[in-house]
Amino acid sequence: MFIVHLSYLVPLEEIDQHVEPHRAWVEAGVADGVFVAAGPLTPRTGGVILAHGLTREALEARLAEDPFAKAGLIRVEILDHAIRVADPRLAFLKS
Repeated sequence: MFIVHLSYLVPLEEIDQHVEPHRAWVEAGVADGVFVAAGPLTPRTGGVILAHGLTREALEARLAEDPFAKAGLIRVEILDHAIRVADPRLAFLKS
């Protein structure tokens, strides 16, 4: 499983100009079964995406297509996380 941390590099006014295409991109990742969960941080300094079922290389390629990334609005950090213990509802995430 991957934890993706997105950090905003520009003011929120500029982020807001790209938020709808970004949300559509996230929803497509959920529909594809790649993104398990996603949402903004509080305070609103970026966001987090939980991804599963793909290689790091495939994830990096997908993240490069994020409208925020294409516009140079974010810094992306990918954490590769091995789930060893999980609630039964999340057992599919276990390594």
